Amino acid sequence: MAVPRSGSVTIVDEEKVGVTSVFATRGEHAVVHEGADQDELVLGALGYKQEFKRDFTIWESFSVSFSVLGLVPSVASTIGYSLGYSGTGGAVWGWLAAGLCIQATAFSMAELCSSMPTAGGLYYAAAVLAPEGWGPLASWFVGWSNFCGFVTGPCSVNYALASMLITCGMIANPEYEPKTWHIYLVLLLLLFINGIITMQSTWFLGWVNKIGTICNIIVILVFVIWFPVGSINHPKTNNSHDVWTQFENGTEWPIGWSVIMGMLTAIWTMSGYDAPFHLSEECSNANIAGPRAIVMTSQLGLYLGWAIIMVIVYTVKDIPDVVAGQYGQPFGSLCLQVLGKNAGLAMFSLNIIAQFFVGTGCTLTATRVVFAYSRDSAILGSRWWKQVHPKTKTPVYATWGVLGVSSLLGLLMFASPVAIGAVFSLGAIAQYTAFTTPAALKLFFDNGRFKPGPWNLGRWSKVSGTIAVCWWLLILPAMCFPAGKGKDLTPLTMNWTCLIYGGSMFLALSYYAISARHWFKGPRVNIDFTHGSTELLEGEAPADSPVATGNGIKQE
Repeated sequence: MAVPRSGSVTIVDEEKVGVTSVFATRGEHAVVHEGADQDELVLGALGYKQEFKRDFTIWESFSVSFSVLGLVPSVASTIGYSLGYSGTGGAVWGWLAAGLCIQATAFSMAELCSSMPTAGGLYYAAAVLAPEGWGPLASWFVGWSNFCGFVTGPCSVNYALASMLITCGMIANPEYEPKTWHIYLVLLLLLFINGIITMQSTWFLGWVNKIGTICNIIVILVFVIWFPVGSINHPKTNNSHDVWTQFENGTEWPIGWSVIMGMLTAIWTMSGYDAPFHLSEECSNANIAGPRAIVMTSQLGLYLGWAIIMVIVYTVKDIPDVVAGQYGQPFGSLCLQVLGKNAGLAMFSLNIIAQFFVGTGCTLTATRVVFAYSRDSAILGSRWWKQVHPKTKTPVYATWGVLGVSSLLGLLMFASPVAIGAVFSLGAIAQYTAFTTPAALKLFFDNGRFKPGPWNLGRWSKVSGTIAVCWWLLILPAMCFPAGKGKDLTPLTMNWTCLIYGGSMFLALSYYAISARHWFKGPRVNIDFTHGSTELLEGEAPADSPVATGNGIKQE
């Protein structure tokens, strides 16, 4: 895996380490201090030095991604789409179909993670798998799409949580009339608490997310047992045949397309399984633990999520009341409808606790994404966002930068509910575009450059990649469609996702065309390396080197 040299440094052979590296076509090799462990060798072969503490095991890594999934609170935040667009039948079959297709995306991502376990994740993969000469553009596109998805995450999750807290106040005190600025102030407080937690050490964050995972599992168990058993309705559950076959079209499009539009519930809920990829540099045995954590998260999300959906469709009595109830929070209306005021408020409160841990996990992952892109100078203000605090060994500035953007996005709630609602679908479309692009590049332009890691799909790799790409092509337009059309389509009912996401990516690509293409060359090596047989002084690079900013080997 590595060649000892001069008794104090080691030249890493990325071919034997089993990674797909930016060094592969450059005639260069990373150099690390002799005695580096396996994770440092793997990261060094990818071009980066170790900056974080590797306090995460597979369980901590899984805990973060499962916390980000937050199955009950995530379904609760978006259940209005699946039930409202296509009824119980659409919710049941839509989740199952979407969940199965999402597995292909997750498995393809896990394979990439095993081969390129770095915080940059998908962005790094796009750079090395793109056709020759297109690496920087592909990397820039995926990076900014992933950035858009993650910086909207803390906003959308905590906006939903703020709305839930306000709804609790409305249920407890019927005379309370909430204002939009009430929700915004609660959002700011939640973002501040997220920041205080996620700026701490990796060890502390691991324990917080393990607690979050336990809370989420408890909430799932309580929900699936309590809802059907404690129902105040008679009969307690709906007719089995109706649940599976009753499609109620809540849009002005054909019912088939309505079901696909309603899949946003599954798509949004199951969009956090990439967290282990971005936490690779803080996880031990990352090229095996990372992909396993991704697969565990996506598989549990599929089965446990479907169980939650089944409980909802069997117990809901009045879908219009849930979707457009007086509280503006579908899950709150559902809890009252099924369990009554006191028990419903208790169940709703448990959901709020679970939702809080979704916010912390989402913020944590977002900061690692921002750190990784800043390390390669791909974001304005990179010199701040890439700094790792010497005490906590975490990117503190990146944490507050992400939360600052989220607080600004929260101002959309003053425009209209539709405007802030677009943040949900924006996060989903941005994430799945970033998830799928590297898989598509590997599928169509690999030409032998991809080096499978210890966890790989073997002969099923192309099948998984093909399904992932087809799935993305299907959901991309679906997430941009409004529910109405014709005279019913107004600025307040329009789906602004295409404009917000398209506008953001247009600005990012315009910046690349005008300026960044001249200086952005993809992942920027920050570790000592050899160029051919030449030993370089630190900070030097030969004129023909593709990495003019890389460091060389210090002379002995």
